[in-house]
Amino acid sequence: MHKTIFAVGLLTALAAAASGDPATVSSTGLTLAGARQVIAGAIAEARHLDAPGGSIAVVDAGGYLIALERLDHSFAASANIATGKARTAALFKKPTRTFEDLVNGGRTTMVTLPDFTPLQGGVPIEVNGEVVGAVGVSGAADANQDEAIAKAAAQVLGGITGPVTR
Repeated sequence: MHKTIFAVGLLTALAAAASGDPATVSSTGLTLAGARQVIAGAIAEARHLDAPGGSIAVVDAGGYLIALERLDHSFAASANIATGKARTAALFKKPTRTFEDLVNGGRTTMVTLPDFTPLQGGVPIEVNGEVVGAVGVSGAADANQDEAIAKAAAQVLGGITGPVTR
């Protein structure tokens, strides 16, 4: 049942993106319609993975929040954490796992940066090779699940940010 829901949700989001729907990305960047498609992709992947909850935040290329959804049973702070992950991924144009690995490797001074969330689960959203925003996920079963959901969501609009590991 979960695989069917995942497939239908992901196919719907991919079909809208593949149709060249200008409502997803405009000349000024990621739109609300595009952010909603990213969130739909994240929800489909969360259901597919049986995630216990989670918050999904989508920001524009400047790191400003476009849309946020908190799934049932998500802890309250997950919304702020997801937004921070998305903002960090957008501003640095890199997955936040990169920064978590750097901090864990000893570059602890990075945590002093303002508005910086070096936790796995933030992924840039690319369209035609350009970062148009980012998605952040927090509150799934663990950091790896946060990242898997974010990667699947980031790919909804056609930008490939790396393989989704399940």
